[in-house]
Amino acid sequence: MFNLAIYEEDDEELFHRNFEQAEKEGKVKVYKIDGTPTIFPVANYSLKPMNCPEAALVFKSKTRSYQELPIRLSEFGILHRRELSGVLGGLLRVRQFTIDDAHIFVRPDQIQQEISQLLKLLIKVYKSLGFNPKFYLATKPDKALGDAQTWKEAEEDLEKALKNANVQFDLKPKDGAFYGPKIDIHINDSQDRDWQLATIQLDFQIPQKMDIAYIDKDGNKKRPVMIHRGLTGSLERFIGILTEHFQGAFPLWLSPIQTIVLPISDKFLDYAGKVKNSLSEAGIRTDLDQRSETLQAKIRDATLQKIPYILVVGEKEEKNQNVAVRTRSGQDLKNMTLKDITDKIIKEIATKS
Repeated sequence: MFNLAIYEEDDEELFHRNFEQAEKEGKVKVYKIDGTPTIFPVANYSLKPMNCPEAALVFKSKTRSYQELPIRLSEFGILHRRELSGVLGGLLRVRQFTIDDAHIFVRPDQIQQEISQLLKLLIKVYKSLGFNPKFYLATKPDKALGDAQTWKEAEEDLEKALKNANVQFDLKPKDGAFYGPKIDIHINDSQDRDWQLATIQLDFQIPQKMDIAYIDKDGNKKRPVMIHRGLTGSLERFIGILTEHFQGAFPLWLSPIQTIVLPISDKFLDYAGKVKNSLSEAGIRTDLDQRSETLQAKIRDATLQKIPYILVVGEKEEKNQNVAVRTRSGQDLKNMTLKDITDKIIKEIATKS
């Protein structure tokens, strides 16, 4: 279902107020559709294109003190783009997507520290996935809001933050957003394709356009700086990239199913169920193959599903209260007690090894 803002005909004034608010923000356009669509009554409606205006409105909803800043607002918002049908493809290019969006409101003296923390977070996230992120400083485009001095100061702030974080970076001249410069983070996948994913954007324009302010220690109103932060960008595209990058063989900590228990026959279903429950109670995502198939067929299917650990149980395992462990790569780890395999998996998940 599309995430729509729908206003019935008797709320026409409300629709126009929202329309004007979106245009006032300067960054978004609201596409109004008139007429009587088949699935809607007579109504005005718009597709939500981004989260930035509502973050500014949340900040503006009450008087803010300089002591409250930084204020960090985050959400997984459903957004839309009018992509042409010819460029749509799988999870990588869609018209409706979910973005891990954050908007951080800071005082000018907090910019460096906040961006430094964001860079550390980005590096930690991407290295946990086995990526080596590449950083780019995107500067003022030809068509941009604001004066040259404000842009110069914003670009210098981002450059200084990158240098202070000891991050190597390249320039992307004239590739900034029209409201401010940004740091773009690229990765190369297993097929050596380049993807731009995360972004950190410095924005002096939206706070001005939407007239948001905080009360400084001298009692005067001051304009905050807005930082836009996305760790993954579109979650749908990020999942698609990860799936192709790992070719389905996700790291243990990221795998939807981390272990699967395979009873040799129906006689050992009860013991297999106890093993499964024990692992699940330990927080390990575990499945149980209860099908009346041969053990070889079960192992083959679990391997094709690329489940990291395959635990086989039969008469010997039930008698000794252990499990026969093998990996999706075919490595035989022999028999292990349930405690030992549980501890091993939990440790690997915790260390993301």
